[in-house]
Parts: sequence; structure tokens; C-alpha cells
Amino acid sequence: MTRLLLSLILLTSILPVFGQQAAAIDSMRLAVSHAKTTEGKAYWMDMLARTLMSVDLAQSEKAGQELIELAEESRDRKLMIFAYRSSAIRYSYYGGQKEYTEKSISYYNKALNIARDNKLDAETGGILLRLANVYLMVPDKDKALGYANQGASIISTLNNDSLQVETENTFGQVYLFRNERILALRHYLTALRLAESLKEGSDDARSRKNEILRKCYMHLSTFYTAIEAYDKAIDNALLAYKTLDNIREKNVPYQRAIDLNGIGNLHAYNNNPELAMQYFRRSIALADTLHFTNLKVPGYTSLLNQYLRINQPGKALEFMESAEGKSLQDFMRNFGMASIIDQAYGVVYTENGKYDSARVRLQRAVPYFENQANDNNRIYFYTQQARFYTRTGQFQEAISTYQKMKELSDKIGEIKMATLAAQMLDSLYGVTGNYQQAMKYNSLYHLYKDSSAKLSREKEITQVEAADEQLRQARIEREQLEAKRKRYNIQYLAITVGIAGVFIVMVMLGMFKVSATTIKLVGFFAFLMFFEFIFLILKKNIAGITQGEPWKDLLFMIGLAALLLPLHHWLEHKVIHYLTSHNRLTSSGKGLLNRLKGNRNLPSGDDQHS
Repeated sequence: MTRLLLSLILLTSILPVFGQQAAAIDSMRLAVSHAKTTEGKAYWMDMLARTLMSVDLAQSEKAGQELIELAEESRDRKLMIFAYRSSAIRYSYYGGQKEYTEKSISYYNKALNIARDNKLDAETGGILLRLANVYLMVPDKDKALGYANQGASIISTLNNDSLQVETENTFGQVYLFRNERILALRHYLTALRLAESLKEGSDDARSRKNEILRKCYMHLSTFYTAIEAYDKAIDNALLAYKTLDNIREKNVPYQRAIDLNGIGNLHAYNNNPELAMQYFRRSIALADTLHFTNLKVPGYTSLLNQYLRINQPGKALEFMESAEGKSLQDFMRNFGMASIIDQAYGVVYTENGKYDSARVRLQRAVPYFENQANDNNRIYFYTQQARFYTRTGQFQEAISTYQKMKELSDKIGEIKMATLAAQMLDSLYGVTGNYQQAMKYNSLYHLYKDSSAKLSREKEITQVEAADEQLRQARIEREQLEAKRKRYNIQYLAITVGIAGVFIVMVMLGMFKVSATTIKLVGFFAFLMFFEFIFLILKKNIAGITQGEPWKDLLFMIGLAALLLPLHHWLEHKVIHYLTSHNRLTSSGKGLLNRLKGNRNLPSGDDQHS
């Protein structure tokens, strides 16, 4: 029952759109009309077009085309790339549907051609990475890897840290889809290290860094979810949630609602249904305080799936008939997803034993899943449809549906679903008396089961290796910090020796008949280096207290200057005055000169023996 409504994931594919709806549609239109430059106008038109994807698809398409027209008229190649890429991103929000995936790829290719023709390497590399991600939705893992490699080869020649992070994350996603999990983890961790090393010189830079860090944490959460290490998945999801505190975007409150829903799903996977429900409700409540009805949809979807996940079909049906359920249905109808409502009702009616109603609903959903849904969603619809046929004793229809499910699962490498299909076909052929076919699928079932067991063992190994990889990375970081500490200590020692040497030279100059100007000059540099060195050490140690806050740093520097500056001038004056006031050879200086002269006049060994 856990994944009976998996195709409702279509709703979560447009979650990025919700994050863009931080401002009202009218205010965005106003911003477009008030924009002073073409670039400013294009920025707001992009925001408007993407926002409308969760409000009005026709209006979104109109806004997207207006952006393309604006860019084409400008003949600015980067702006043209921006416009076509905007439409590609919009359509990728509905990646679970073939039509929108194909449109997304088409627009990305238009942007790619412009970038290549004009030798815009950064834009070319970025688009290739995005194409890799879109092909994972198809799914076409080989094309995804090919585009990722092409993008990486271009980006490696650029000095662009954010694109380097995106490259590593893209490889992580591709390898995760290809079940090469250790490679995926290494790329994700590399991306995180690169993101952590980004500079935070300004508030905007800090915000941008946290946006990049957020993506890294979300990818790591996805990775740990895939290997069923749910506690670590939750840890990284919470880290991503906390980065919102440092992001200066208007969509942050809306993104919080989305994150709360995602964390709730992780708790559901981790067999903590009570906490999962609390997070779903928190997400819905936050959307309510923001007066944004559409933002409640992810929470409603999760509630419906959760009732089915914990085997409470009666509550699932009650939810579908409630005001919340009706709101969910209205949203899906408005976006051409009425067939998913039929699918949901079909599953809920089946689990409640209302087979006549279930039959009507599932039959209505067939054309959509056969013609528009992607392969993953078709597989899970076949599961639900075959389950209904089995429950109602329509064994031949169930056999036919499970066969389609198996063929499609084999095609895209879904071993778990192929195993389920083979198991059910073995059982159904046995019930219908076709023991030869039952034996065939029984053998296939055990073959798939062995493969699944191998994958399960690999998953356990991956969890161990993932933990080991993190420990290895932590050890490398400790070693790097230790090497840096040693290097700094050597530098501090060298500076100390250098300052001491300058003071020795200054004192020795005072022992001989040297001009006062020379002594003052050497003394000036000696005391300057000495007190600046003290200032450097104190400032470094006080950083842990001030935490880089400007007002604290200012107070500290004022206090330090008030203490050290008078001491500097007083001590320098006293020492220089003492060394220059004699202006003659001191007794120590004379003694040193006499010893040097005596050594030069000392007869050699041959002279002594002659």
C-alpha cells in the first residue's frame, strides 16, 4: 500500500514553482511595466511566467512567449538564452508528463544552439547539465550521463565555482539513478566541500552561498533516502531547512512550507507516522498563514498517501470527501490532472471494497496514463489496475496488466516492480490452471528476487561505505587543518625570529658610533613590526568572541589601539633615546671591537714556532 498513489508525485514536481510565488501576480505584472531596462523587464517576465505555472497554464505560456519575443527583438544572445531556458525550466516542473518533458528538452536545445553558436561556454555548460537532469525524468540514463560529461568538460575550463558545484551535484544525481551509489556520494560530498569554500564577502554573497549549500544538502538527503538511511536523510533535510535563515529571497516563507512537507515524508518513510502527520499539518498551517491556497496541495497529497501507507483506506476516503480533499481535487482539475483524481478514487474505492465505483474511476484514468504519463508513473498505475482486477476475480485482465507492468519495468531497470509482477503472474497462472506459465514466472520471480537480494546487500554495503566515505572526508579535512596550523606556526616562528633579529641589530647599532638617524630608522621598523605582530595575534584570538560582527570588531580595535598606541610611542621613544644619547662607543662596543682586533692581530701557528 506504501506506493499506491505514487503518480501523485506529479504534484510535487511543480514544488519549485511554489517557491517562486513570493509576490502576488499583480505585483509582478506591475514590476514588468515599471522596469527601466530590458534585462530588468526580462527578469520579472521570467518570474511571472514561472509563477503562473501553478496558477494558470495558458497565462504562463503567454508570458513565456512574450519573454522570448522581447529577447529576440533585443538580439542580445545571452538574453535570448535566458528566455528559452526560462521556458525549459517552466515545463520541467511537470516532468512526470511526456508532453511537458518534450517541450522542456526542445527549449533547452534552442538555448543550447544559441550558446554554442556564440561560444558562450558558461551558458553552454549550464544548459548541458540541465539537459542531463531532464533526461533523468524520461528516464534515459545514458543520455543523462552523456550530457553531464559534455557539460563537465566545458565547465572544467572555466573559473566558475557555482557551476563546478552544479556539475558535481548533477553527476551525483546521474550516478544515483544508475545505482552507482558510492560514485554518487563522492560527487555529492565534493559539491558540498566546494560550496562550503565559497566566500561570503557581502550579504548577497552569503545568501547566494546558502542557496548553493541548500541544494547540496537536499541532494544528500535524496541520496540517503535512496539507500534507506532515513535518519541521515532527515539530518540533511533539516540542514537545508536551516539555510533558509540566511537566504535573502522573498520566497523563503513559502519554501519553508515545502520543506516541512518533505521532512514529514522522510519521517513517514522512517516509520514515524505520528511525527510525519505533525509535519504535514505544520506545512498546511504555514501555507494558510501565508494566505496561499495552492501551497497547501503538497501537504494534502502527503496526507492522502499517508492514510494509504498506514492501511487506513476509510480515512483516505473521508479525506477525499472533505474540504481539504475537494481543494486538492480542484487544483488537479485546474491543471489538467483530472485523471489523477480518478486514479486516486479508484485506489481508495478498491481498498474500501467499492469495486463498481473503482472500476469506473480506473477506466477513466487509462487514456492519460497510457498516452501522457512517464514510464515510472505508468508502472505504478498498472500495479493499481492489476490489483483491482485480482480483487474482483478478473484474472485474465490482471495477467495482461501485470505482463505490461513487467515489460515496462524491465525496460527501465525497475527490478523491484519486475519482481512483484513475476510473483503475481506466478500466482495468477496457478489460479487459472496454467501451470506451465506459472512455473516460468516462478523461475523468473526467483531470478528477480536474487537480483533484488543482491541489490539489498549492495544497499547495506553502500550504507557502510557511505559512513566510511564521510569519515574519510572528515579525516582529510582534519589533516588539512593540521597542515595549515603547522604552516601558520612556522610562519609565526619566522616572524618572531625576524623581529628579534631586528631588535638585536638595533641594540648593536647603539653599541657603536652610528648616526642617530640610522638607529631611529631601524628602531621605527622594529617597534612597528613588534606591535603590529601583537595586534595580529590578539585580533586572531578575539575573532572567536566577536564572530566577525562589525560593531564588536570596531570596539575591540578601538580598545586595542587605545592601549597599544601610547605604549608603542612611549617605549619606542625611551629605547631610541637611550641608544642615541651616548653617540659614542660604549664600553661593551669597545670591548667587542678590541676582541675582534685582537683576533685579527693574533700570530699564526707558523710564526709562533719560528
